Amino acid sequence: MCKPLSFKHRIEFPDIPITVIWDQCPYHRASTVKLAANAFNIELQPLPSYSPDFMPVEHLWKWLREDVTYHTCYRSKTQLIEQVAQFQSVLNSRPLIVSDRLWVKNHLNPEEEKLRVST
Repeated sequence: MCKPLSFKHRIEFPDIPITVIWDQCPYHRASTVKLAANAFNIELQPLPSYSPDFMPVEHLWKWLREDVTYHTCYRSKTQLIEQVAQFQSVLNSRPLIVSDRLWVKNHLNPEEEKLRVST
């Protein structure tokens, strides 16, 4: 049986409701995960199939690509790793920039969404 962090929380806090919100990754949909969550009385709440606006990590990956890999071909893997480490260092030293840029949307702005749709 799998024992992720939320199962440990269930043991520590047996009477508190626990809901796990996750993406629709194939290994999240595995029957063993669902059975384990059910056994520990943990509610599973999947996100819509493609919902990057609700997943800050998706925006982080995009930001990394914009700053590190767009329009750049590194001569070596070492050079790429160094640039990623530098990007990470900047993020770690400026947490307010990270929170401002990766703030989770809990609603959609119709005017902004209109710009995303090509006709």
